[in-house]
Amino acid sequence: MKAARAPGHHSLRRRLLLGILLPVVLFVAFNTFSLYRQTLTSLNTAYDRTLLASAKSISEQLDVKGYDENAELRATVPYSALEAFEADNQSQMFYRVSNLQGEMVSGFSELPVWRGTIPDRPPYAALVDFYDDRFRDRDVRVAVLLQPVASSSGRAMAVIQVAETLEVRETLALQILWNTLLRQALLVAVIAFTVVLVVQRATNPVRKLSHQLQARREGDLSPIAAPSAPRELQPLIDATNEVMQRLRHLLRHQKRFVRDASHQLRTPLAVLKTQVQSALRGDVEPVQALHEISDTVDRATQLANQMLALAKVEQLRQQSAPPVTRFDEVLRTVALEISPLIAQRDLDFGIHTEPTYMQAHEWMLRELSRNLLHNAVRHAPERSELTVDLRTDGRHVALTISDHGPGIDDELATRLFQPFSAGDVRTGSGLGLAICQEIVLALEGSIALTNRFEGGCITGLDAVVRLPLAHPWADNTNTGQAAQSPL
Repeated sequence: MKAARAPGHHSLRRRLLLGILLPVVLFVAFNTFSLYRQTLTSLNTAYDRTLLASAKSISEQLDVKGYDENAELRATVPYSALEAFEADNQSQMFYRVSNLQGEMVSGFSELPVWRGTIPDRPPYAALVDFYDDRFRDRDVRVAVLLQPVASSSGRAMAVIQVAETLEVRETLALQILWNTLLRQALLVAVIAFTVVLVVQRATNPVRKLSHQLQARREGDLSPIAAPSAPRELQPLIDATNEVMQRLRHLLRHQKRFVRDASHQLRTPLAVLKTQVQSALRGDVEPVQALHEISDTVDRATQLANQMLALAKVEQLRQQSAPPVTRFDEVLRTVALEISPLIAQRDLDFGIHTEPTYMQAHEWMLRELSRNLLHNAVRHAPERSELTVDLRTDGRHVALTISDHGPGIDDELATRLFQPFSAGDVRTGSGLGLAICQEIVLALEGSIALTNRFEGGCITGLDAVVRLPLAHPWADNTNTGQAAQSPL
């Protein structure tokens, strides 16, 4: 069953399209606006030149009589002279000729008198100014030309204003704007089509991988085989395969745990049921029956606890970044806890430790120490010597537990690390050393059982565990004096 898609979660394809097309559309919009503004500027420049030509044409029809303040300007400008400058009969032109004092000489008297100033740097080689105004409730563009007029009988300065309505400019500007928008829209469409095609092809391996995973049978955790996947997908595929490998390991461990638990607990439960039935029938004395039942319950409890401990090792193995723990303190605490067992067997016990820091869960170190010490105490002869030694070499820590028992043959030493392989089925469940092995492997260390020889004879057994330190660069030469103390 497919998982419901969370609301608001966009697909990778949609994010790519938005991430690519949105900046393109914004840039195209800005570019269109800029082109439109530049077009208006260019149109104004072109038509302003026409206005200036109209004003100069009018100036050629001027005459003057008198000089300076007494000069009298005369103009003979027929309106038909401006028709040549009117474009396509869409716009109209108006003019006004006056002197510097604003007194009208010729033209349209309603046209407002120019009150501005000539720019310091006119756009043309003339005393000209351009501005926008309104005339007869219509927007107009006005050119003002200060034109000196001279004749044989006088000299004066004429102010020539030529105004043009904006229909042609606006129509042409809109036409250019629509043409620009059409081309830009076509460009956006081409880019969008290209982006969709490229994104579709780029995300095709993702869809194929998704279909491949959806088509798998339930419980299929085999690695993903995608040799043709793009390089960018390889880290995701590798991480997914790693997760699947961990899941396969967990499922195998869970199945093995359930299988072993059902198999191993069946025997003590059957024995317990038989003992209870025998006690109910009166085959044995009540006190003896209770002792037998108690022993069976103790063995079943020990078996269940050790199986749970074996499962907990796997659980802690999956956790990342365990805390830093003092192994020497944990080891001494465990030794103190089992000191009654040591005293019961009258063992000559000695422990030697150095301050040792390890990146491991305290429970794992405690369980490792407890199982090894329990085995050593149980198999060591009474009133014999038992020593525990914990040393470091700067990179690793070595835990050695030495007894003076009969030793062990090589074949049994290897088999004892397998679950439910006990040296003596009457005294153990066969899980103690298996738990130790799982803990050591989880901590990336090693464990071994080695016989000690002296004069060609076995004088005892050494259980040796080597584990990496939390800080490989740590120097333990000044971490404190080693302790040698009987317990």
